[in-house]
Amino acid sequence: MTYHELIMQGRERLYKAGQGEQAAQLLMVEYCNQRGVNLYINMEEEISDELKEIYLNAVSEMEQGKPMGYVLGYEWFYGYDFIVNEGCLIPRPETEELVGLVLGMYDDHFGGKEVEVFDVATGSGAIGISLDLEEPNMKVMASDISTEALEVAEQNNKKLNANVKFLQGSMLDPFVEQGYHCDILVCNPPYIPSEEKMEHSVVDYEPHVALFGGIDGLKFYKDVFEKANKVCKEKAFMAFEMGYQQGKVLSDLAKEYFPEAVVTVHKDMSGKDRMLTIEL
Repeated sequence: MTYHELIMQGRERLYKAGQGEQAAQLLMVEYCNQRGVNLYINMEEEISDELKEIYLNAVSEMEQGKPMGYVLGYEWFYGYDFIVNEGCLIPRPETEELVGLVLGMYDDHFGGKEVEVFDVATGSGAIGISLDLEEPNMKVMASDISTEALEVAEQNNKKLNANVKFLQGSMLDPFVEQGYHCDILVCNPPYIPSEEKMEHSVVDYEPHVALFGGIDGLKFYKDVFEKANKVCKEKAFMAFEMGYQQGKVLSDLAKEYFPEAVVTVHKDMSGKDRMLTIEL
């Protein structure tokens, strides 16, 4: 069987399972890259029995709804391959836009100065580690309540040669307790309303502690807003990811807590409200 024939078999199975048209080919690309095989040159070559078995086992897992990142054990984010497992959320492409936004605002606000950055509810460490690697003048500390997530984040920190310091605790609590202060606070909290219907591949596999933000999805934003004055320096800014339907309600909430601040809703590449910044 050739690579092409096996991908076509995988494509039919995964399409029926609701995984999309590209999933089968993307999966094979990753396995080939791991082995230094150029899939597009070798597409009509015979595939090895070993890789065929690995691929078909992965397809079977994905047919059951297991996300590709968990099947592979990693997910690409901002050009870096982050270890992921079922103890942490798989980082999303939308969150890469949050990292880009923070880097751009850093240039505008601090222009090359050394700054203290908090990555709150870090999960796999994707945001904090990416910021640390992209901007050497950012001294990043990250928090999460989950022991399992912090273990993954520590692994990624070591694997990618980053220098993030990790703290365990809920949202801002560990920073407040230890008396730390920041110039930039970035947070992608759990923001899905607890009653919202989700795809079973998300609900059945990804950790609920990283997904759901109370009845209205705003619980953890309120937690941060209430304690932000205890950790943010005078000219700090905050940046959050949010659900695409939360732009107005979250903006209004931020203005209640920070009436003197500049509050801005930013759209993602799809034109949906996705990020909120608060410039103190």
